[in-house]
Amino acid sequence: MNNPTTRLLAALEWRYATKGFDAAKKIPADIWQALEKSLVLTPTSYGLQPYKFLVVQDAGRRAELLPRSWGQKQVVDCSHYVVFLARTEMKTADVDRFVARLAAVRNTPMEKLTNYRDMILSDVVNGPRGKIAHEWAARQAYIALGNLMTCAAILGVDACPMEGLVPAEYDQVLNLNGSGYATVVACALGYRATDDKFAGLAKVRYEMKDLIQHV
Repeated sequence: MNNPTTRLLAALEWRYATKGFDAAKKIPADIWQALEKSLVLTPTSYGLQPYKFLVVQDAGRRAELLPRSWGQKQVVDCSHYVVFLARTEMKTADVDRFVARLAAVRNTPMEKLTNYRDMILSDVVNGPRGKIAHEWAARQAYIALGNLMTCAAILGVDACPMEGLVPAEYDQVLNLNGSGYATVVACALGYRATDDKFAGLAKVRYEMKDLIQHV
């Protein structure tokens, strides 16, 4: 299977929202590092990355999250559990931090970025998106979630997006209150259990002609 398009589509056909994980099987360190890097490389509006990814590995903390996740066992059985956090509001300091990083990485004088800084501020801090900052940041987090699941599939790692949770209670367990971030969604990753009956079910999707139009 050397054709890259064949490999990609095979990986996407293979993946599914894993319901049962093999708790004894862990993701190797090198593969997990690549998946973490895929999160960092996710594209975002303006490149601002208005989120964080909390990898919850402590068994006790996961046990606390279980009843706040509709009792879904993926939380405790998966190899790695990622909670996606989004900014609750965007501040001038957030934009300044990003612009400083941009200047450093691209070796660009700060004064040449003034107009770009002002444009971002006029939108995500003082403008329309500033009024819905958390919702906007959450949308960026979902881009990262999709990127993570696709990359996981390509690497042969199972994943399950977890919207069935209580964000406010996650925030309490994870000590996020007052941090400037709030829980949006989570993703369990690892390897499917051999007795997960959902692994062999056919994917239910509409036909391409029903979803894709060329205009």
